[in-house]
Amino acid sequence: MRRIDELKAGVAIIILNKEKQILLQKRADVELWGIPSGHIEIGETVSEAAIREVKEETNLDISIKKLIGVYSDPHSQVFEYPNGKVIHFITTCFLAEITGGELKCNSNESLEIKFFEQSDLPQDLLKMHPRWLEDALSNKELAFIR
Repeated sequence: MRRIDELKAGVAIIILNKEKQILLQKRADVELWGIPSGHIEIGETVSEAAIREVKEETNLDISIKKLIGVYSDPHSQVFEYPNGKVIHFITTCFLAEITGGELKCNSNESLEIKFFEQSDLPQDLLKMHPRWLEDALSNKELAFIR
C-alpha cells in the first residue's frame, strides 16, 4: 500500500433537482467535477456536516432524505492532493433535497456549480464519485458499505 498521511471523516451529498438533474461542483483545488463534499468538523454529526458543507459550497439549504452508503475502501477512497498530501477518507454519502436558498458558487473551494443531466455528466469527475452516483441512483432501500 502506498504512503497515506492522514485518515479523515468526510461527507458527500447527492442533490437532485425537480428535473432529476445532479448537482456538481468544479473544485478549485484539483479542477475536477464532483459531488458537494467535505470534512466533518470536531463536535459535528455527519448530517450537520452535510448540511453545513452544502450551504458553504452552494448557498442551498437541504434536508437529508436517506443514507446512500459509507465508503472506506482504500482503492477508491485514497486521494492525493496537488500539494502531495495523501488522505484516506471514510465518507458518509447522503441523498438530500433542496429546501431553500439560491444556487450560487458560494466558496473559494469551487470554480463552478451547476446541475447536469444524469445521461450527460462531465468526463472529468473525481475518481470515487461515479460509484457514489451509481449507488444513489440505484434506488436500493438499504445503504451500501464499500
